[in-house]
Amino acid sequence: MPKMKTKSGAKKRFKITAKGRVKVAQAGKRHGMIKRTTKFIRQARGTTVLSKQDEKIVKSFMPYA
Repeated sequence: MPKMKTKSGAKKRFKITAKGRVKVAQAGKRHGMIKRTTKFIRQARGTTVLSKQDEKIVKSFMPYA
């Protein structure tokens, strides 16, 4: 059997943690920061972990992660 391919967009956007969760950058911080509240910008700092439902989808894109 041939090897399964990893989606190249997924490998750039997601990392798998040691416990198997999917780590991703916070959304909504690329542009339009003027209209965002200071509280939103502060809370959207760093990275976050995806929900279980989204995690299942992303893991199907990355069979060897």
